Amino acid sequence: MLPHENTTRLISLDMELSSRPKHRGIDGPRNLSTAGGLHPKQPPTQPMDRISWLMLISLSVLWGGSFFFTEIALVDLPPLTLVLCRVSIATMVLWWVVLLRDIAIPRDPKFWAGVAVMGGLNNLIPFCLIVWSQTQITSSLAAILNATTPLFTLLIAHIATDSEKLTLRKTIGVLIGFGGVIVIFGVPTSGTEVGLLAPAAVLLAAFSYGCAGVFGRRFATTPPILTAAGMTSASSLMLLPLSILIDQPWHLPVPTTSTILAVLGFAMLSTALAYILYFAILKRAGASNLLLVTFLIPISAILLGGGFLGEVLLGQHMIGMAVIGLGLLVIDGRLLSRPKPAQPVTPTK
Repeated sequence: MLPHENTTRLISLDMELSSRPKHRGIDGPRNLSTAGGLHPKQPPTQPMDRISWLMLISLSVLWGGSFFFTEIALVDLPPLTLVLCRVSIATMVLWWVVLLRDIAIPRDPKFWAGVAVMGGLNNLIPFCLIVWSQTQITSSLAAILNATTPLFTLLIAHIATDSEKLTLRKTIGVLIGFGGVIVIFGVPTSGTEVGLLAPAAVLLAAFSYGCAGVFGRRFATTPPILTAAGMTSASSLMLLPLSILIDQPWHLPVPTTSTILAVLGFAMLSTALAYILYFAILKRAGASNLLLVTFLIPISAILLGGGFLGEVLLGQHMIGMAVIGLGLLVIDGRLLSRPKPAQPVTPTK
């Protein structure tokens, strides 16, 4: 998830744009970076046409499919090795795109130190936590809990920055969203502590995505596909020794065809292609419309998990998802905003 997945996982960029005044000398709102800091200067919001909707739904399926592919691949592969396969294969695809576009590769050590931190916050930590959690909970529930990423991002930005403070509306939205998390967890009883570890791991992953969203804003002037390639490269290098020491993959049985296909889908579709599609939608429709993917990812994951894996969600999980979605809608603000009155047309002579 990038971006889903977060990747992303999506960190909701446009939450701040609607409430910001325009800066002097700049013909638009201040540019911000989200989704792990992978955004360059942000285009204004454009109307959603049919192609934009098709691209947005496709992105939600790709990112929602990451949970689906994980569930299949975990049959044969342990979490660390699976995540290593994901980021290393995605790295090759992303660097191929960078070279194809003839993007200059920076040599500044500060850039590579920064993408190393991003690789940890936006790939290594959340990917491993989510994949491990799916050994204990369904892909659908993991996707629902992962939708809390914008909530954590707002809280972290409020604490860590001077310009991204919570407004009353966003505070209410965050409280509603975390109320949905409480509904999902239910009332703890004796003996349920172990069962709470996996959902808590997904929330910790969402928190890590939120940290990446704030930290990564320093890459606002860097081509996003270059940042993505550097990020997955760094996480691949960090994961390689962990996989060797812990999983010892040479002792694993030969994976089945379904596992190999799931890994390829996980890496090439839900990671590399999702990054590329994400930036294309951002350019075409703007960040505010791109935020809608946050609501669609859990739906895609639930449909894939229920339709192909036979997963069944509890009633409290569905209610919790609805409450989290309500919180995100309040944060987004579009449904609560009053339409602007039509401006009278002044006749010209």
